[in-house]
Amino acid sequence: MEGGSVVESLLFAVRHMKRKRLRSLLTVTGIAIGVLSVVIVSIIGEVGKSAVNRELDSMGIGGLCLRATEENTDKYFTQNMMQAISGDENVLEVSPLLTKVATIRVCATDSQAVVWGVDDNAANIMSMELLHGRLISSNDVQRGAPVCIVDESFAMTHYKRTNIVGKTIAFSSDSSRESFTVIGVVRSGGAILQGLMGEVVPSFLYAPYTALERTSAGQRVTQVIAKLADNADEEEATASVLRTLDRVTGASGGYRAQNLNQQKDELNGIMDIVALILSVIGGISLLVAGLSIMTVMLVTVHERTREIGIKKAIGATRRVIMFEFLAESALLSFIGGVSGLLLGMGAGFTGCVLLDLPFSVDGQALLFCVLFSVVIGILFGVYPAAKAAALSPARSLRSE
Repeated sequence: MEGGSVVESLLFAVRHMKRKRLRSLLTVTGIAIGVLSVVIVSIIGEVGKSAVNRELDSMGIGGLCLRATEENTDKYFTQNMMQAISGDENVLEVSPLLTKVATIRVCATDSQAVVWGVDDNAANIMSMELLHGRLISSNDVQRGAPVCIVDESFAMTHYKRTNIVGKTIAFSSDSSRESFTVIGVVRSGGAILQGLMGEVVPSFLYAPYTALERTSAGQRVTQVIAKLADNADEEEATASVLRTLDRVTGASGGYRAQNLNQQKDELNGIMDIVALILSVIGGISLLVAGLSIMTVMLVTVHERTREIGIKKAIGATRRVIMFEFLAESALLSFIGGVSGLLLGMGAGFTGCVLLDLPFSVDGQALLFCVLFSVVIGILFGVYPAAKAAALSPARSLRSE
């Protein structure tokens, strides 16, 4: 079809849409709502995945988690073993991790908290942003000092302010009780999880692991987090670290490594599948909108029957007539798709600003959504267009 005929068909479509403004507006709205729902689901999936990944990274959920195997009777890590791991060329940082759930007493109120036993290297593993006070030092670790670091969400929950340096928190565990002095307040991992599920996710506190070993009879470091170099091959690094442990302990297969980055990828895959399913459900509204386009175009064919007969009488081909109606359905779908895209991005951006989350979108998914809406419009416009093109000129001219 010549370029002039294409432009002329589009102009005819625009003129007819102007004549039937309300009908065109309702049709465009139907398409826009369908695209809007898919776009919002896509943005929620992208923003949610980015937020969860940042939370997991900041909580140390990355790299390798080293533990003893079930057959190993020595379930703990010694200082010598941790030094050997840190000397591996594939490892950037190593931090012992001793986790326990304790009852804490703050402002005469008891509650449950997860206490992370760490060393002075924890800030490099867990991405702590210091707000007040100081972090745990090597001297604190050596002395097993009864000091702790709290998250700002913990400070706000119990004291309604962030700076609580100098306050004391009583830890109760294993029938022992000891007071720990708050030396620092940080913004760390778990803030979003605690904010969204405060009653399910407990508060996080950080203390020297040696202090927890002292207050908990017989409890030792049973796991170590190893942060790998950026250019390290994860499989080779895992094998190298395990060989190092075998060499230091003099036993083979006594320890195992859990690739937390791989688990993160699996979690991302699950989130992508969930987002895809929700997008497909949202896409059903696009099919409904496509049916409305077909209905509108069939009505349009009936209303313009005499006009079609006149055009055919003066030489318009079936191809030209069919393209005019396809152009109108495609134009309605395109306008609706773009409108839904803009509305969805606006709603997603507003939501991210209100929740203080970075805005993130998948450009390819959004482009596909608009193209899909146009394809839906064209497919559902084929039958009305073919019906218009097949009308007999003589019968069309006799139509009232």
